[in-house]
Amino acid sequence: MTGFSTSPRFVEHVTGPGHPERPDRIRAIFKALRDAGLIDSPNRFADFDLDFGLQPEGTAKLLELSPQPAEDRWLLTCHTPEHIKQVDGICAAGGGVLDDGDTPVGPNSAEIARLSLGSLLGCCDAVMQGRCRRAFSAARPPGHHAEPNRAMGFCLFSNVAIAARYLQRQYGLERVAIVDFDVHHGNGTQACLEDDPTALFVSLHQDPKTCYPGTGYGTETGVGAGRGFTLNIPLPPGTTDDLYLQAIDERVLPALDRFKPQMLLLSAGFDAHADDPLAEMELSEDGFAQITDRMVQAASVQCDGKIISALEGGYNLRALGRSVVAHLRSLQN
Repeated sequence: MTGFSTSPRFVEHVTGPGHPERPDRIRAIFKALRDAGLIDSPNRFADFDLDFGLQPEGTAKLLELSPQPAEDRWLLTCHTPEHIKQVDGICAAGGGVLDDGDTPVGPNSAEIARLSLGSLLGCCDAVMQGRCRRAFSAARPPGHHAEPNRAMGFCLFSNVAIAARYLQRQYGLERVAIVDFDVHHGNGTQACLEDDPTALFVSLHQDPKTCYPGTGYGTETGVGAGRGFTLNIPLPPGTTDDLYLQAIDERVLPALDRFKPQMLLLSAGFDAHADDPLAEMELSEDGFAQITDRMVQAASVQCDGKIISALEGGYNLRALGRSVVAHLRSLQN
C-alpha cells in the first residue's frame, strides 16, 4: 500500500500572476491522479480541465491521508526562531516577498507552509505506524531551498530536513538517507544537515555553474562530524534518462549501500523534465519512473522497502502531472 497526502488548501498559498510555483501545480497533480485511476476522491477542482492523456492501468488505489499542520517545535529542529518569526510577521502583515524576490507569500502562506510540512510528517507517521509501506506528500510550498535562517527559491521551511529530524526524534531512527533528484541543488536540506553523520544527503542536479542556486559542487561533502555524508552529483545541461540512471547506479546506490539507512526520504522534484521551463535537462516521465524503481530496489535492501517522498519542483503542468503518476506507480511496486 502506498499513501498519498494532499489538501485543497494548498492552493491558498498565493504567489501572484506568472509565478512558476503556482496553485495550479496541486490542481494538475490531483487531476492527473484521478485520470490515472489512482484516487477516488471527489473532484475538488472541477474548473481545472487539463488533458494529461492518462488512462487507468488497473493498479491499486492510493491510501489517501489527510494532513494536519505541523507544530512549531518541529520547525525549530532546523530553523532559527528569528526565521520563523520573520515568515509569520510578513504573512500577518498581508504578505510580501521573502528572499531576493522569487519567494512571494500571501496572508495564508505561513499557515499553509505548516500544513505542507504536516503533510510530510503525516506520511512519516503512516509509514512508521505500518499503515502503508511508502507515501508521497503532494504539498506546496516546497522546502528544499529553505535554509536555517532564510527562505529561498519558493521555499519557506525545509520540509525534508525536518522530516529526517522528526523520524529520528519521534521514532528513534539512527540513520536516515535523503535522495534529492530535483533539477536544482537542495541547498536548504544540505545546510540543515551537513554537520550530521546520521543523515546522508545525496543530490543530483544541473551543474551549479548553469543553474539556480549556484551551489552543489562535488567538493561540498559536509562539514565537521558530517564530512563525507553529503554527496553532490552535478550533471551537465542536456542530461538524459540514461545518464541520470548511470549516475544513480554508479554513485547513489553504492552510497546508500555503505550508509545502510533505516528510512529513505526523497525530494521528488520533476523540473528536470525535458519540457520544464526552469532548467535545461532532458528527463522523461519514464526516466522518473526508472529513478523511482532504483530507489524502491535500494529501499527493499536497506530499510524494509520504506520510502517517504515529498514534492519539490516541476513547473510544466502536463509534465508534472504525468511525472507524478509515473513516480507513484513505481512506488506501488
